[in-house]
Amino acid sequence: MSARSSHQLVGRRSVFSRALLAAVGLTAAAGLTACGGLTPGGGTKSAAPSGPVSTALPDGPATLTIVSSENVGITKALAAAFEEKHPNIKVDFRYAATQDDYDKSLNLRLSSDSAPDLALLNKLGTTVKAQLVRNLDPYAKAYGWDKTYPKAELDQWRSSDDGKQLGTGHLWAGSAGFSVVGVYYNKEIAKRLGIPEPTTRAEFDAALAKAKAAGELPVQLGTLRGHSSYIVQSVTDSVDGAATTRDWVNGKPGSTLLTPGGKDGAGTLADWAKRGYLPDGANGTDLPGSVAAFAKGQGLFLFDGSWDAQIIDKALPGKAGFFPFPGTDGKATGIGTSVAYAIPVKAKNPDLAAAFLDFMNSPEAARIEFATGFLPVAHADQVKADPSSVMNDVAKSWDEINKDDGLVNFFANTNATMNDTLTAQGQQLIAGKITPDAYLNALQNDWKTGRQ
Repeated sequence: MSARSSHQLVGRRSVFSRALLAAVGLTAAAGLTACGGLTPGGGTKSAAPSGPVSTALPDGPATLTIVSSENVGITKALAAAFEEKHPNIKVDFRYAATQDDYDKSLNLRLSSDSAPDLALLNKLGTTVKAQLVRNLDPYAKAYGWDKTYPKAELDQWRSSDDGKQLGTGHLWAGSAGFSVVGVYYNKEIAKRLGIPEPTTRAEFDAALAKAKAAGELPVQLGTLRGHSSYIVQSVTDSVDGAATTRDWVNGKPGSTLLTPGGKDGAGTLADWAKRGYLPDGANGTDLPGSVAAFAKGQGLFLFDGSWDAQIIDKALPGKAGFFPFPGTDGKATGIGTSVAYAIPVKAKNPDLAAAFLDFMNSPEAARIEFATGFLPVAHADQVKADPSSVMNDVAKSWDEINKDDGLVNFFANTNATMNDTLTAQGQQLIAGKITPDAYLNALQNDWKTGRQ
């Protein structure tokens, strides 16, 4: 990057269009990882509404209701900006205290007569199958989202009507900012031990061994809710390549995780646990707990997403960095997707909800998204990062991943139960109670069940 472009997020919109690939779901911040299954709504299915849609906003007072489990602040910030732009509109933002409660009750909430106007979707699955959210194709056409969004961004939230095949079919949600998972590192520890930022897998492995020998914790980790999957998937993506693992996450028939990359990923997690590269209490610590420990200087590396960059930057100003996990073929890969909102079939103000979705890809929204630790939906050239900040490293990593077509959705989002399986099996693998092969077989069996 040039000196000028190093201050920019990822360059022009064309960069996004090369890389934000068909994937569905959301994992993010301390609360955006899809956890638990979605409970199907009761009663009979509601037919998706038909008829004309409008891009006109109400002239008089109106209230837009939003339900969400997103706890980083991006939605609240976007809502405040939307209210300021439209003083006659009030946004009633309702936040669920826990991710599990939100996901498990979402379908019942969407099927009720008091359904919100917008609802965060952590994944599609049964919500689409139960016909609880609107097909947004008419709004996409009315607003010209095919021109403001790169096609691949829209495709992230497409699926077949049964919710099983992702990345294709109708559009069910709109994006409000992207996240990407990579590796944070403590620059002070690395400098003290003479460890440069790893650019190859061999260099990364050598750094782990050197940190352990020096009495430092090589990898900070909290996997109470399944975040050991970040390690497994980072290795899998880097070995098999983004296209192969993307097919598995999207549910492409015949896909498997019983691959060289999958075996390397599961084997790596088990090996790191045996070597003492992970903290002793990893299975009893959640992601925020591991981030807090890393921010206190406990750990050389941390596998985590861009949503925590602001927290880490504040705790370790100029002392932390971020890079994509090194690939075996020199290509960068990264786990990531977007915060996204759907319009329920029973929403009372669907046109107003669609206007808010359209606002989320504006230049003003791009600045808000970046300020809250997310990569903008569009207009990336509108935002800048301090060259010494972690977010600048995130921006450069995002650029590398995009150029190498390396973005892959989270394993947890392949179906409604996968995160439960990743959590339970990951804890068992770390504890040495199952083999890497057993871990992979459990994931593959869950994958097959989710396709039935």
